[in-house]
Amino acid sequence: MKIAILYIATGRYTVFWKDFYLSCEKYFIPEAEKEYYVFTDAKHLDFDTKPNVHLYYQEKRGWPYDTLLRFDMFLRIEDELEKADYIFFFNANTKFLKKISPAEMLPDDEHDGLVASTFDWTPDKFTYDRNPKSTAYIPYGEGKYYFRGGVNGGTKDAYLQMIHTLSQNIKTDLDNDVIAEWHDESHLNKYLLDKNPLVLSHYYCFNGEKFINPLKVKIVMQNKSLYKFGGHKYLRGQTDKKISLAEYCVKRLLKRLVFLFPLKSWRKKVREYCREI
Repeated sequence: MKIAILYIATGRYTVFWKDFYLSCEKYFIPEAEKEYYVFTDAKHLDFDTKPNVHLYYQEKRGWPYDTLLRFDMFLRIEDELEKADYIFFFNANTKFLKKISPAEMLPDDEHDGLVASTFDWTPDKFTYDRNPKSTAYIPYGEGKYYFRGGVNGGTKDAYLQMIHTLSQNIKTDLDNDVIAEWHDESHLNKYLLDKNPLVLSHYYCFNGEKFINPLKVKIVMQNKSLYKFGGHKYLRGQTDKKISLAEYCVKRLLKRLVFLFPLKSWRKKVREYCREI
């Protein structure tokens, strides 16, 4: 069984690659043959001499195009992806914590050959694109799940069909001067609206949600705001200054105070200051 792994590491997001590769090799269906297709502007990455690591130059386009146009990136190597049995995409900050078996994440015909992770939300919290001018538009009252953009995959044929459709839909939007609210994630949700994908719980794309059992988490999205990564703005190239440990701790404390005293008049200014974390 051969699995193609799609991974984007442009700009400063290369900092996550080492953790991703080592944990994926160890825990993600370890019995499978995995090939990593990495889109990056870095000249070298850890493990780039490994036979299963393939680098493809990709310039950093800036926000939101680095994420919005990801499907075009993937289609550049369609001939290589045709050799796989399954194709998966994982966000740059993904880290695997526990062994994942084929039965957990490999979809079959019953699931239209697709798999995606969800937020543990009720329908009233779904942030589908509500702009009728967008090809990602979903009206109120529709939809059973809200799918995250950070973990998804499928059989080769189903996944390639999906990214062809999403690439075309995004081009149509851009031609009409429209960008979906949550970019590629909005388009993913529209595509899966009438599909029956294998649904992964938040334990397979944990992003700091409260009130869940941390012992069950199998895949975590590492916190981009942590000082050891430089902070969200630093990673996005919006500043050249890394967030310090002291500044990070102060912001964490202030956010906790806002939570404890939500009616204080200064909460808006504090939230603006702490937005990065």
